[in-house]
Amino acid sequence: MIRIAIDAMGGDFGPKAIIPALDMVLKGRPEVHFLIYGDEVKIKKYLSRYKNLNRQVTIFHTDKMVQNDDKPSTALRASKGSGMRMAIEAVKNGEAEAVVSAGNTGALMAMAKIVLKTVPGIHRPAIASVMPGIHGDTIMLDLGANVLVDADTLVQFAVLGSVFARANKTRDQQGAQDDKPPSVGLLNIGSEETKGPEHVREAGEILSRIDFPGEYKGFVEGNDITRGTVDVIVSDGYAGNISLKTAEGVGHLVRTYLKESFKSSLLSKIGAFFAYFALRDLRERMDPRRYNGGVFLGLNGVCIKSHGGADALGFSSAVILAVRLARQGYIEQIARDIGHLTDQENLLSEDD
Repeated sequence: MIRIAIDAMGGDFGPKAIIPALDMVLKGRPEVHFLIYGDEVKIKKYLSRYKNLNRQVTIFHTDKMVQNDDKPSTALRASKGSGMRMAIEAVKNGEAEAVVSAGNTGALMAMAKIVLKTVPGIHRPAIASVMPGIHGDTIMLDLGANVLVDADTLVQFAVLGSVFARANKTRDQQGAQDDKPPSVGLLNIGSEETKGPEHVREAGEILSRIDFPGEYKGFVEGNDITRGTVDVIVSDGYAGNISLKTAEGVGHLVRTYLKESFKSSLLSKIGAFFAYFALRDLRERMDPRRYNGGVFLGLNGVCIKSHGGADALGFSSAVILAVRLARQGYIEQIARDIGHLTDQENLLSEDD
């Protein structure tokens, strides 16, 4: 059985979107059990509509919740007894394998760092997400948890992202994994070794001579994110967050232009009618809800942040990602690989 702790009151829609999302997740995954934290009356209002889901949940009542506009420090001080805090503590206490919340991002990160703590050897946790690409999905980190980092932290991000990519390659299947190591690139302003800031060049030099779960492919540029050039793209949170928001903006721009173009004339509307199935496929492939879920990598427990405005489909994607990581023993693998990295760093420092 895989147990997932759910902060039911987080996000813009709370149980209205979260409960039907859990029903979606349960289809084809009968081994999943949900520990739901929040207002029991509001939860049961929607839960009553899903008979199968009713048998796979345990509700823990609390009427205390973290507000979306709370500052992380304020939310942390008043977090005891809140649904968000209780869900995170379930992972710490071994009662759940992962926690998913659509609530306040800063508050969730602050609580998770305090309650779960980082895996021994990790300097800083990072936020990672799956991004669609022409040649396949790409894992990108950090997406905003750390504005500026040093070379050693970028190297750790490469390890975290590689293990995440291996777990994500299963795409929710329980079969054998692909033994090929994930390809890893460092986000830079050019592919040449002499380009970019010093900490990025130093990280590239380290990755080119150490053994880690991925295969270092050198520097990549912004247009490689959507090409799917590598499996994992590593950056600091400053560049990563800008890249993420730019990609979201471009996606919205393309969808807006397509709608306007197909409504611009009678011939355009006729063309849209004949292109219906192709347009439906395009819409599904570009649907950001199917890629919802930012993973807090480096913590001693699986913690996933859903977009606050996610609907049922979007939230279900985040929960499915949690199930996938729980199945693969992600945290245990991170601990082993970070330990191996630390041993290599010690040897390299002795050689120097």
